[in-house]
Amino acid sequence: MFKNIGSNWILMIASMASAYIMLPFSLRHLGIQQYGVWLLITSFTGYLGLLVLGVPMASIRFITHDASRGDYSAMNRTIATCAGMYLLIGLGSLVIGLALLLVFNAAYTIPSAIRSTAQVAYVIVVATTSVSFIAQLPHGILASHHEFVRRNVVLTLMILVRLLFTMSMLVWMPSLTALALALMLPVIVESAIMWMVLKRRYPGVALDLRLFDLSKMRQIFSYSVFVLLLNIGIQLSFQTDSLVIGKMLDVGKIPYYSVANSIMMYSTQFIIGIAGVVMPMATQMHTRGETDALRRLFFKWSKIVMSLSLLGCLYLVVYGPALIRVWVGEEFQRESGTILQVLMISAIAFLPMRGVALPVLMGIGKPRQATITFLASGVLNLILSVALAHPFGLLGVAIGTAIPNVLYSAVLLSICARELDFRLADYFSRVVWMPVLGALPVAAVLVWSHHSFNRLHLTGILFAGFVSSVVFAIVWTFFVYRTDEDFNPRQMFGRWLTKVAT
Repeated sequence: MFKNIGSNWILMIASMASAYIMLPFSLRHLGIQQYGVWLLITSFTGYLGLLVLGVPMASIRFITHDASRGDYSAMNRTIATCAGMYLLIGLGSLVIGLALLLVFNAAYTIPSAIRSTAQVAYVIVVATTSVSFIAQLPHGILASHHEFVRRNVVLTLMILVRLLFTMSMLVWMPSLTALALALMLPVIVESAIMWMVLKRRYPGVALDLRLFDLSKMRQIFSYSVFVLLLNIGIQLSFQTDSLVIGKMLDVGKIPYYSVANSIMMYSTQFIIGIAGVVMPMATQMHTRGETDALRRLFFKWSKIVMSLSLLGCLYLVVYGPALIRVWVGEEFQRESGTILQVLMISAIAFLPMRGVALPVLMGIGKPRQATITFLASGVLNLILSVALAHPFGLLGVAIGTAIPNVLYSAVLLSICARELDFRLADYFSRVVWMPVLGALPVAAVLVWSHHSFNRLHLTGILFAGFVSSVVFAIVWTFFVYRTDEDFNPRQMFGRWLTKVAT
């Protein structure tokens, strides 16, 4: 599991590094106003992704179930059914997306100088979204076979290709059209490479649309409808803020919020690197009736994610504004930095639930309450963001996102306690208290270094992160995990040294 999660993290780091380079690069070549319009387009068209109806997550669960039984005949029927659904969804996405261009033009005021290129970019993004549905299929098949390392090697290389291609396009033609075109080609190339890897590793896997099965489609849809609710909730919680800001404040304000929100999103993606491995493992354990092992899996990885969340969130609360200053510029530090601090405080509660609790519930086939609650959280996010945007500006939008995240985490924890049969007191004693106590010296180091060495450059900011990580490693090894029944870093390190020595 650690190898697969580690490869997910390497992929996330590559993605974050790409974003670190691309955001200021895009701002410099497009300008704040034009880049704000780009964020508006991607947020608006992002809702087309909801048409996927939860098929990717559903496909992983059903293909994993078939793989656990070694039933390739059933697996190929599932693959063909998912492929047929993807093709239909992609066609529907293209038609609906083009029709919504009229709504986009009527709802938002785009500067006349870039209106035509914005419309062209919109069409290209819609076409890319439509193609990307079927492109997700090989990802799900590889994940179902726990082939995360090979999959992530390809994805990491494609991030580099996409980065170089996008930068070249913006240098050659600094416009929204160039940025949109730079996103389309890598999607097609990436999918082709994924199928080559898949066929080489698993020749028994076949994509034959003649195996499309209506009864299998009904099974997938009955599960995926709840994933759809989850995706709507995610969209409302993390992708709608740009639409609220563009409508109620100003398009030029969107990049200030997006800078902070992108850091929050990449923190979430980093934790989802664990979720992507936890979910098929939970499905496998549930299929085999290993209830005790499933509960241990939940506690073990919840504590790990809680620990990592505390380290990352505390660092970003203290050093986030300074990091934004050296990343995109002085003018972003105050406003974007404050938004980031609000979002990261809520993330301490949210990330363990998003990274472990949710995928466990989805993996054991208990999605109903978890997804409906996430949808309710997204709706509350939208209501609060709209209500707080005028009186408090971007800070109000951030608060409107943070409050529902915390409430959702509390509700999801109670659902997990009931489904996995544990007491809330057990969760706090095994997952929360020791990491929170261990975080105190880490927080002290961060606050002391921030006040002692003001106006640090990037090297100093990263060094502060390194020092706090060292303190974290020492405290977690000799205090937080000293008597842990599920995970002992000292024993793992000792076994690794023994293996190296022999």
